[in-house]
Amino acid sequence: MPSLESAALTLASGLHSADLDRLGVTLGDGQATLRVWSGSADEMELVVFDDVDLDWAVDTVPLKPVGGGVWEVTTALLRPGTRYAVRVDGPHGPGNTFNRGTMLVEPYSRGLARGGYDDWRSVVVEGSFDWGGVGKPGIPLDRTVLYEGHVKGMSKRHPGVPPALHGTYAGLAHPAMVEHFLALGITSIELLPVHAFATEPRLLQHGLANYWGYNSLNFFTPHAAYATEQARREGPEAVLREFKGMVRLLHEAGLEVILDVVYNHTAEEGIGGPRSSLRGIDNRAYYRQHDNGEYIDVTGCGNAVDTSTDAASRLILDSLRYWARDVQVDGFRFDLAATLGRDSAHHFTPEHPLLRAIIDDPALADVKKISEPWDVGMGGWQTGNFGNGWSEWNDRYRDRVRNFWLSDVDYARRASTAPVGIGGFATRLAGSSNTFSAERGPLASINFVTAHDGFTLRDLVSYDVKHNLGNGEHNRDGADTNRSFNHGAEGPTDDEGILAVRRRAMRNLLGTLLLSAGVPMLTAGDEFARTQRGNNNAYCHDSPLTWLSWEHAPWQRDLFAHVQHLLRMRRENPALRPIRFARLDVHTPSASVMEWYDEHGETMSIDRWTNPSHRTLQYVAASTPEHEEFNRILLIVHGTEHPTEVTLPVIDGVRSYVPLWSSVDEAPGQTGPAREPGDTVAVPGTSMHLFRAE
Repeated sequence: MPSLESAALTLASGLHSADLDRLGVTLGDGQATLRVWSGSADEMELVVFDDVDLDWAVDTVPLKPVGGGVWEVTTALLRPGTRYAVRVDGPHGPGNTFNRGTMLVEPYSRGLARGGYDDWRSVVVEGSFDWGGVGKPGIPLDRTVLYEGHVKGMSKRHPGVPPALHGTYAGLAHPAMVEHFLALGITSIELLPVHAFATEPRLLQHGLANYWGYNSLNFFTPHAAYATEQARREGPEAVLREFKGMVRLLHEAGLEVILDVVYNHTAEEGIGGPRSSLRGIDNRAYYRQHDNGEYIDVTGCGNAVDTSTDAASRLILDSLRYWARDVQVDGFRFDLAATLGRDSAHHFTPEHPLLRAIIDDPALADVKKISEPWDVGMGGWQTGNFGNGWSEWNDRYRDRVRNFWLSDVDYARRASTAPVGIGGFATRLAGSSNTFSAERGPLASINFVTAHDGFTLRDLVSYDVKHNLGNGEHNRDGADTNRSFNHGAEGPTDDEGILAVRRRAMRNLLGTLLLSAGVPMLTAGDEFARTQRGNNNAYCHDSPLTWLSWEHAPWQRDLFAHVQHLLRMRRENPALRPIRFARLDVHTPSASVMEWYDEHGETMSIDRWTNPSHRTLQYVAASTPEHEEFNRILLIVHGTEHPTEVTLPVIDGVRSYVPLWSSVDEAPGQTGPAREPGDTVAVPGTSMHLFRAE
């Protein structure tokens, strides 16, 4: 068995005995070659369908084995627009699920068309596109601000987007949407899954739909339902062209496109579920299973792709190359990425050949790699354990920030003091050095307070518990531990006092997110406090519940202005964007500097770090040497509801502190005159205040 290192090098270099780079359809002059991999098949057949009636097979051609598990046919039947499938037969027994009568999607299909009720046909796509010289924006990681959103949900209700483009790829790149993205100040749009996906039968039975899209049919085809009606009528070639057009227009505006990719499982569910592609081609090679054929499901979705096999790893790597090179996307967020790093014994290792290959592959050198570093299997929580080159969703950051501003405050109302001090919060604010190695630095941390999965920002400060009855699972689905706080009323209220405290809590959460070291991720709609009415698992609602509303009350417009202002502060103050962790030997040229003071302007003592009654902190950060212009900021954090007084620290070289932002203000604006070191300032309860140190 090859070593992990040699296996990774093999994957990264693209070398394989059967030249797997050429799987799928390769168009030639008047004919095309189809190659499909199956290590166990006895026979394989190409089935070509009528262009109109996709249940009517017009021709069949056998594929021949050419070595290394690859089956091949060259034929004039395959041309752009041809609808086709493969049929595969092989041995029976544990782990094998061959059925010669089943029409299967060819795994490298660039297009799909619907056949019967639950059948899909592959479609030959030529794929040419004029990029017009537009390249990738190449946003440095320290300047990246991620904006996680749903292709349909973002533009579906936007009044400035023409109705024909609502909820489409073209709609997402419409000038009205681009104007919003640029005005907000984000740099990179992270799209929920856009690979072709299907709704699970159990959801259809309840009249619901898989809205989020974490149920992939195919790893190479854009989801057709997000294309305009005109493109769908014209077929998969036009759908792909619209997708590429979206990427080009966003790139022209300087915006990156990051795809949330679901390679950990497929829509074939558990044994007995749909047999649409990989299960019928070579079940044993593509899915994790025991010797008796029972699936090892570490994803909670019925199956888990077995990346310990060459075939599955190669499929994923080739898909990534396709989207990065042919479709020009700027990065990937890997759903349940711990599954991808499990070896043949189903244990996670950061040195997994596939994980190494994704980092080392030259075709992927210019794309961002973001892992969701967990799955639901044994040893599935791996935050901080991915290697160099990876950034990771930091759930430790999410939980600590929520605790500090919400559940700790709730606790203090009932017990007179918070359960913990400010030390853990400060660690997250400074880049989570206790989670990520010094070699990886703070940019390994994708900081987030909310995401598609869970409460929205507004719901986080408005509900103590989830309200998921509309999902049809008797409120059993979705997380029970949300670290949320309703501030005195569950859900909507007319109590202006409660509403004011909720608004400040949102500003504190946003301020923490956008002023922390690391890479911030903002969830679409949080900039104007959208609500899902307490549903923290709205994956099955394709409705106004999940589509962004663009009609906003004055206080929502004020919140948007806060996010704009915070992002401008982040851009203009490189001290907020350290590339490396601060070091004790601060006089070294490569060191960034972070200093910590208490409310008296004195260096933080151990007691101040750990005592729950002390939740006030002054954080001074200086820019790392890579930045041309030296910059230093002061951030005051006060984590109790009682007001206090703070003495600004006296620091060598600092003559004044210029106020830049405060979470106390309903609308961001002039926050007062500059203050001198040693001045005492009044700080309201539960608030943040940003200064530039000059």
